[in-house]
Amino acid sequence: MSAPEAARSGPSPSARSLASGRAGALAALIGGALAMGVSPLFVRLASDAGVGPFASAFWRVALALPVLYGWALLEERSAGLGARPTFTKAAVVSGLLFAGDLLFWHLAILKTTIANATFFATTAPIWVVLFSWLALKQKIRREIVVGIAICTLGGVALIGNSLQVDPAKLRGDLMGLATAVFFGLYFIAVQAARKHAGAARVTFALSCVTSVILLAAALLAGDALWPATMGGLAALFAMSWLSHAGGQGLLSVALGRLPAVFSSLVIFLEAIAAAIVAWIALGEALTLVQSLGGALILIGIWVARPRAEKARTQEARTQEART
Repeated sequence: MSAPEAARSGPSPSARSLASGRAGALAALIGGALAMGVSPLFVRLASDAGVGPFASAFWRVALALPVLYGWALLEERSAGLGARPTFTKAAVVSGLLFAGDLLFWHLAILKTTIANATFFATTAPIWVVLFSWLALKQKIRREIVVGIAICTLGGVALIGNSLQVDPAKLRGDLMGLATAVFFGLYFIAVQAARKHAGAARVTFALSCVTSVILLAAALLAGDALWPATMGGLAALFAMSWLSHAGGQGLLSVALGRLPAVFSSLVIFLEAIAAAIVAWIALGEALTLVQSLGGALILIGIWVARPRAEKARTQEARTQEART
């Protein structure tokens, strides 16, 4: 095949595979955001059934372990790595960071308003960018910075009408900020873990670490562990299987192919999903400003989306032209 014929034949198999993999990872990212976005509803239902905040965080992770273990077994066996999911250092670090994220998130909810806690938590992408740039010496694309700025404006519009400036709640606001730092580092750690292990193995391993820490926190805080109603129990299982096994699992899938900086924008999609669920399930109607904020978030994510790797695509076409 001549070079002109190769150019006319369209993208090479390598280029198509790359594009397909990125599209699948983006779909996983969106699916993970939607699954995680409904978790506040389940937390509220579990709380109404008498389950403490740290206890609900523990059950969110612990009840997902059998599902994640089964998934990891299938993944390990298909990869020829044996019948037992194994741990990596990066996965353990991911579990520690995720535990810190959930602990500070629940503390922030207790010490400040939900709107303030949510707003500060959405600064996670900023911390991902700063750490990637300053500590990992990664080059940050201009589109990423612009996209995060647009998403942040959208986040302000989405929840800004409920924000409160209250010095008495400063401690809670700082805890919300700590949530963002832990969650931002979590993205980077999971991406590092995904370089050496599959999504299921990483998610199962980090969940084991997280569940131990959260159980200790719940016991120390004196949280009620058991729900008083069957509805509360159902909420815990739904939060665990849907929001954690599904949401965090899909996020781990996405981080195997998408940059951590871009993937961290999932928190904004999560905020949109949470707002829509609150509207449908709890009757908390969206205002025009909130709707515009959601639209800005979608625009910001589109601006920050990963670009086609022209050099690799061109190399693949060149290789095809030589055959």
